[in-house]
Amino acid sequence: MAILVPEPSAPVHSNHPTTYKSNLEEYEREGDVRRPYLLSYREVKLLGIAGVGFFLDAYDLFIINPVATMLQYRLYGGQSLPPGLEGFVKAGANIGSVIGQFAFGYSADYFGRKAVYGKELMLIIFATIGTLCDPTGALSPSGSLIWLGVWRIILGIGIGGDYPMSASVATDRANLRRRGTMLAYIFANQGWGSFVGSLATIIVLLCYKHVMEVDGKTSKVDGVWRILVGLSLIPAFGTLYQRLTLPESTRFTESRKGNVPVPDEESIEELKKKANADPAVTEKAVPTGSDGTRTPPSDVEDTVAAAEEKVRAKRAADLAAAKKDHFKEFFHYFSEWRHLKILLGTCSCWFLLDIAFYGINLNQNVVLQQIGFDGSDGSPWNRLFKIGIGNLIITALGFVPGYYATILTIEKLGRKWIQIQGFLLAALFLAILAGKFETLGTAPFIVCFAFLQFFFNFGANTTTYERGADEPPPTQCYPAEVFPTRFRASAHGMSAACGKAGAIISALAFNSLSKKIGTQHVLWIFFGCCIAGAGCTLLLPEVRDRDPDIVYAEEQREAEAEAARKRAAQ
Repeated sequence: MAILVPEPSAPVHSNHPTTYKSNLEEYEREGDVRRPYLLSYREVKLLGIAGVGFFLDAYDLFIINPVATMLQYRLYGGQSLPPGLEGFVKAGANIGSVIGQFAFGYSADYFGRKAVYGKELMLIIFATIGTLCDPTGALSPSGSLIWLGVWRIILGIGIGGDYPMSASVATDRANLRRRGTMLAYIFANQGWGSFVGSLATIIVLLCYKHVMEVDGKTSKVDGVWRILVGLSLIPAFGTLYQRLTLPESTRFTESRKGNVPVPDEESIEELKKKANADPAVTEKAVPTGSDGTRTPPSDVEDTVAAAEEKVRAKRAADLAAAKKDHFKEFFHYFSEWRHLKILLGTCSCWFLLDIAFYGINLNQNVVLQQIGFDGSDGSPWNRLFKIGIGNLIITALGFVPGYYATILTIEKLGRKWIQIQGFLLAALFLAILAGKFETLGTAPFIVCFAFLQFFFNFGANTTTYERGADEPPPTQCYPAEVFPTRFRASAHGMSAACGKAGAIISALAFNSLSKKIGTQHVLWIFFGCCIAGAGCTLLLPEVRDRDPDIVYAEEQREAEAEAARKRAAQ
């Protein structure tokens, strides 16, 4: 008969106490001695696959501001767009994002990352092509804006879906000691998306300078905005195949089956050796007969095939059961206050952050006026070019440097400290801008605004994890790191959706509030949001070197032990 050696992931019976270890892929646990910000080839590849989503998020959400200005000249002869339609076009992607974050987040936990990942990028590509097909010459001006707004809602669904998907895919594969740095690298692509968007606007406008400025064909701006929107298809198509073929992570597969007890003395290296250095490989059967002689090859193959078929059938049954119980387990998990308060913490921090962050960045005309780049005079081309230069200055001042300050320090300072100091220092510079709004000179205004953007990104925008027209950082890391794998994407999607709700409220209310109570008073409201965000951060644990799957396994074991004690007492 054939003696089947257990798979490396199977429980090993021993007199020694057991602990719960994550059965990670090789690159998920290698190179612990490397500095956190030095990435391996596999990590760079993962960064490219997951990071392009955040690049596109920021690029697509940023580009709508200059596109809206260009449409003024294409559709309304340089006059302002109708306020209702302009708000619809600008808010469309955020509205869609709320839908996408909920839908893709839950789907990723229910169906698995592999089954869903890449579909959100296909939706982004589809919506971008639909946007490019806007028949501005055939429809009325309002009809063209409605067309654009509808497709931007669809685009937003894809963008929103990328938030929980890419964050979960990266976290599932990240080495615990470099997880925060890896996520910060991925989120930093948002800063680059905004920077590239503003740079592309300047370059394309320069290409159209002669035809618009010398020949006076202002209507050719129709080609400028279509090129800017279409450029986002290049990185999207470049990574679509990698997303669609990315295998399921070992961590997520193991989370479906539950944590596997492994004796303390059985190291990960020994498990790798057992499986020929591949944790996913099942060990081969050792064929022996009753007298110790080898059995015929055909009998061995039949026995192995039958055993493998049983294993596959059992795994399929386990996955079906896991899917069936997922919704119930999700609500049971968050019915406990210790878990619910964490979800409330991530949702409230993201919500409060985006009220302030999007309120500032979706209404950059206030900032551009202060620094003299609002494009209020000159020819149409000169106005557009000046606005493009102003946006480039704003992006370069604080966005990109803030992200990389987080990358270099997140594993040393921790997420909680970075998020609290980011909220508080952003509040400080908002207070300065609000208190001295009428009297602050151009140079001091630029300095304060640069520090405000820096601490948005070296702070809550990275840790909470959100980003839009120009977006922020630690708010982004928290939802990706604090929840167990089996609930991570759903909880992340809920947190991100709360952030988008704050962004929508801020985008719709900023202009009307500014006219009623003044811009400086609106800035004081943002100041209050940042102070409240720092307070809500106290609900969250520090997640540096914390494995939520291990914590969840220990909680399950304690619950089972408590239930056993109650049964014994009865």
